[in-house]
Amino acid sequence: MNSVSRRWPHPARSGLPTRSIALMVSVLALLPMTPARATTYELTGPNDTVVGEDQTVTTVYEDTLYDLANKFSLGSEELIRVNPGIDPWLPGVGKKVVIPGRHILPPGPHEGLIVNLPEHRIYYFPKARRGHPHLVITYPVSIGKMDWRTPLGLTHVISKVRNPTWIPPESVRKEHAANGDPLPARVPPGPDNPLGAFTMHLAVGNGTYEIHGTNNPLAVGMPVTHGCIRMYPQDVAQLFPMVPVGTPVRLINQPIKVAWVNGELLLEAHPPVNDEGQSFEPDVDQFAQLLQTAVGDSTVAIDWDYAREVLKRADGVLATVGVEADLSGANDGSSGTAPAAAQAPASAPEAPATPAVAASRATAAADANR
Repeated sequence: MNSVSRRWPHPARSGLPTRSIALMVSVLALLPMTPARATTYELTGPNDTVVGEDQTVTTVYEDTLYDLANKFSLGSEELIRVNPGIDPWLPGVGKKVVIPGRHILPPGPHEGLIVNLPEHRIYYFPKARRGHPHLVITYPVSIGKMDWRTPLGLTHVISKVRNPTWIPPESVRKEHAANGDPLPARVPPGPDNPLGAFTMHLAVGNGTYEIHGTNNPLAVGMPVTHGCIRMYPQDVAQLFPMVPVGTPVRLINQPIKVAWVNGELLLEAHPPVNDEGQSFEPDVDQFAQLLQTAVGDSTVAIDWDYAREVLKRADGVLATVGVEADLSGANDGSSGTAPAAAQAPASAPEAPATPAVAASRATAAADANR
């Protein structure tokens, strides 16, 4: 099964400050074959489920994790979570920083825009043109926080505006006034406008929910918006002209994604989010039940100890937690029961399992005892 897509380079950025150019040159010197900010991928067939690649870069003295997150199309929290123990503002020279670039495509129909809230990521599946490959383009985003809920479900783009004027809702103005930071009734286009230079209004909420840029790129990837979907300025500038009015937009809450690649079960886990868009510590047992549901009736040998470790870490890095199970030799016919060594491991979830999952646990336990 060929499930890893070919990577296309991201269009070149212009207007980068000298510091960023120097950073780009230094990293490319370390990784001459890997273009930076590769977010556009060609899908070679219906079985393509994984895009991108992970890599490691070595820091230079001017690096911050926030700069690197922006450069490699990641949210800041996403990069910080994968590199614990590294100071995000002063990582130091010569530190090895993991860049988690692989993503399992979200479930459901691959069309239009899909925003996965726990992942803090948006996927765009443009309509394929005759004679051209199918593509997916993906970017990090911020989502709603506190009681400003980013709604779930299917909606669509109803309008697009360049250089928008921000009219803060009355509820937002009251919040700022209560905090001693009053807002004007209208914020014109410019550097003080939190919508950035581009915005796309969604049908949900009568157009009050938007996908837009930001004047605070450091916050991309965090739950800091008033319900809207916020993107890096350069990312929304690329996405805006490609998305026509009427494009479907699906907002999902999928903390766990799985994919089969060459007989291996890949798991991608992110911190779950609540109805208010806030991330919280995962309940590993509930996560494990979600994994069972994602696997379905597939006959798979899962290493539950390692799977639970990945679920608890929930850092978004893909991990191989199982393989297709071959049960043809599990019973030689001399007994009606499996060997004692093939019982489910103690760390496996306690929830009732389908026959296929129960078999996978037994196979995993047998493998562990060989």
